[in-house]
Amino acid sequence: MYCSCLFVPLHPEIELYKQMTMKKRLFGSMLASLMAVASMGQVSKTLSPYTQFGIGALADQTQSLGRGMGGLSFGVRDSKFANVSNPASYSAVDSLTMIFDVGVSGQITNFEEGGKRINRNTASFDYAVAMFRVLPRVGASMGVIPYSNIGYNYYTIDFIDALPSGKSAENYFTNTYSGSGGFSQAFFGLGIEPIKNFSIGANISYLWGNYSKTIYSVASDSYVNTQGREYSARVNSWKLDLGAQYSQPIGKDNRLTVGFVAGIGHKLGADAELNIVNTNSQTSVSTSTTDSVANGLSIPFTFGGGFTYLHKNSLTVGADYSLQKWGSLSYPMVDESTDKPVYRAMDGILRDRHKVTLGADWIPYPMTGGRGFFHRVHYRFGASYTTPYYNINGIEGPKELSVSAGFGIPIINSWNNRTSLNISAQWVRSSASNFITENSFRINIGLTFNERWFAKWKVD
Repeated sequence: MYCSCLFVPLHPEIELYKQMTMKKRLFGSMLASLMAVASMGQVSKTLSPYTQFGIGALADQTQSLGRGMGGLSFGVRDSKFANVSNPASYSAVDSLTMIFDVGVSGQITNFEEGGKRINRNTASFDYAVAMFRVLPRVGASMGVIPYSNIGYNYYTIDFIDALPSGKSAENYFTNTYSGSGGFSQAFFGLGIEPIKNFSIGANISYLWGNYSKTIYSVASDSYVNTQGREYSARVNSWKLDLGAQYSQPIGKDNRLTVGFVAGIGHKLGADAELNIVNTNSQTSVSTSTTDSVANGLSIPFTFGGGFTYLHKNSLTVGADYSLQKWGSLSYPMVDESTDKPVYRAMDGILRDRHKVTLGADWIPYPMTGGRGFFHRVHYRFGASYTTPYYNINGIEGPKELSVSAGFGIPIINSWNNRTSLNISAQWVRSSASNFITENSFRINIGLTFNERWFAKWKVD
């Protein structure tokens, strides 16, 4: 005997009303989730002393698919995954699905200097991104992703020959450095395919956050005053990123996709402040002075390009290159070259940042029917090389080398085989001559929900 479920509307207006009600509920739930993530503020953490320079460590803004491929993204075009790095890719989203991608990570970092080593652990909630179709050949995405992270706490000891009191026996200063904060993005983007195989897109973001960096100096001589410096800023601004992709079939089984991106650089409208507190060690009386650099922070113009080559819907290989023009920006610093130090915007503090990425994704059998579980798993590999965007005392900061590998594991049930669990492992080395070397082992976990929320169920 054959039995079927029947979902046939009594009237077209009733069916339309039900669909609109469902979409409103789904969008409402999605918006509530994204707002919950946004209310967390900075969503990623770090313990690197290098984050004290510039506006901190620049975050990896790729999602589940790209992280296993070393951050490959500009030429990535996949209807089953969100790719925020190139908004032109949104136009590839399937008309029947809603994609929701969330990611977390944890890492162990080894810090090495002068033969001494120390390990530290961190964990963070990284991103929440949704993608859906608006109209034929028009896709949209929205979400919350990190932009930069600041987090460190360490101290140094400076030995000196003599202090102002005249004493000279093993005198020293203990300098404590600490900082926290960073910037996040809440974005909305559209991708449009105006002509066949060619797409353009844009992300408009609300960029917000704050940071606090302190230096506290205490002398071994109790007759010498102590000094504390706090650098701070609060940002509420915008960010605009543009993208384009051209995807061309090559023969019957292959496809080449070329992508380009550009980010608009501008001042953030944030005043960078410096508060100096001097404390008399004998009387404990403190005096403070505050200085600021009006509109002192900026983000740079960014340019990038890349490609992916898809063979038989099974093997994807590609490469990316990006350039961030930090070197053309000034940055607020204390100018010690004058008789009286001045807090002002200075040139030569930042430098252009270059990044090269190689990546691959391989699924043995793209079609799921009649194949084993491991034939449906995505296997991903990638590597990247990045130059620093800042100088340390006039010397180039640490370069970064990263290698990653990961899996995309399908979660299959009776009505869906497109939701996936994405796990990747990443090794990152940051090093520069005469500075701390960092080796990090990072685990990224992303869950990509890909549900047929907009399908019309109808059985005769």
